[in-house]
Amino acid sequence: MERKPKLLWGTATSSYQIEGAVDEDGRTPSIWDTFCATPGTVVAGETGEIACDHYHRMPEDVALMAGLGIDVYRFSLAWPRVQPDGTGPGNPKGIAFYDRLVDELLARGILPWITLYHWDLPQALEDAGGWPGRDTAYRFAEYAAIAHDALGDRVRQWTTLNEPWCSAMLGYVSGRHAPGRRDARAGFAALHHLLLGHGLAAQAIREGAHAGGRADGLEVGITLNLSPKIPATASPEDLAAALWEDGLSNRLYLDPLLRGEYPADIAGKLEELGCPLPVRDGDLAIIAQPLDVLGVNYYSSSVVAAAPAGQNRWPGTATIARDVERTAMDWEVTPEELTHLLLRLEREYPGPAWYITENGAAYADEPDENGYVDDVDRENYLRTHIDAALEARERGVNLRGYFAWSLFDNFEWSFGYDRRFGIVRVDYDTQKRTPKRSARYFAERVAREKALES
Repeated sequence: MERKPKLLWGTATSSYQIEGAVDEDGRTPSIWDTFCATPGTVVAGETGEIACDHYHRMPEDVALMAGLGIDVYRFSLAWPRVQPDGTGPGNPKGIAFYDRLVDELLARGILPWITLYHWDLPQALEDAGGWPGRDTAYRFAEYAAIAHDALGDRVRQWTTLNEPWCSAMLGYVSGRHAPGRRDARAGFAALHHLLLGHGLAAQAIREGAHAGGRADGLEVGITLNLSPKIPATASPEDLAAALWEDGLSNRLYLDPLLRGEYPADIAGKLEELGCPLPVRDGDLAIIAQPLDVLGVNYYSSSVVAAAPAGQNRWPGTATIARDVERTAMDWEVTPEELTHLLLRLEREYPGPAWYITENGAAYADEPDENGYVDDVDRENYLRTHIDAALEARERGVNLRGYFAWSLFDNFEWSFGYDRRFGIVRVDYDTQKRTPKRSARYFAERVAREKALES
């Protein structure tokens, strides 16, 4: 019997949420700097200006990672740090930070896993049209080439986009995230151009790797936030409502990436609603580049029922609350649905290696006088979800890794610093890092799982 590849264990962060140093070494403003400066957009008017000050404390932070015994650190590059304004050459000072980070990780025996885009679009590109404009996809590919040219001699794992659903739907439809626009037509155009940018960037990375003799071990992929949508009953109305929500949240991304087509039921309805996907000849072939890896960010699931149609003839759906534990984000804790999700992915979209690239929970942490947090709830969340992921792997899913979100408490987007996801507490006044009970559990679990595989 063929032996399974060893599971990789890691943690994850993103640039704007932890780095700080927003105006140092040539970095220009991103859409999140602008959004945070807009009154009423972020809790308490907070910003990522300092965040976890990772830009200045990186060696200390990598040493902390090494103490957890992880294999992988998944982090994102700040586009306006690497390529200010999203055009032109790379910024040597900004790139130098990531050079140092990659070298520090490798020296500690930790694989660097780069995400090119975790939502911090250069403001100059938003001013030029942002993701609703097709040109941004081509600018993204140029940025990908710059980043790979600088770091691809040491980095083999590349994720193009993190959660394009959030970028498109929260950024351009609901306006809850940067850039804060509320235009459904623009949002679905952004969705298509994000996926097109993914395909173009994947091509650019592979071309650069082959030209530079760096193709061995190269893995290129994308990360999606996927959430099972469970019909409330077996009625035709509830089944249709759950199918629609599944289409908007899951199939609208999975199908073009892995089947080379948008789901006809969703694309047709969007056309009818005046929000057509601006597909041109050849786009879907570019989007459906072969994927080595597809990252799954999993936090929760939901039960869906039919409801009266909303404004503008949008199909009506309602989320039905269940009597289950909830996190501080008011998300239901449903680890069993992670198993079901992974089994579905393996069954319906076989091909790539699957990684849990984010999984974690926010809770109302209460530190003691030393800053230690006895977060039993987060420990239980991690335990049950790791168990669920490993069950799927045992049942035949090509699952290759599990990365906890997040390494640190950090800037939680429109919630500011009001939500804490970290397994390491950050005192934002002193920047002191204190591993929580969940960090100890995660380190022990990783060591135990590695021992079982050896």
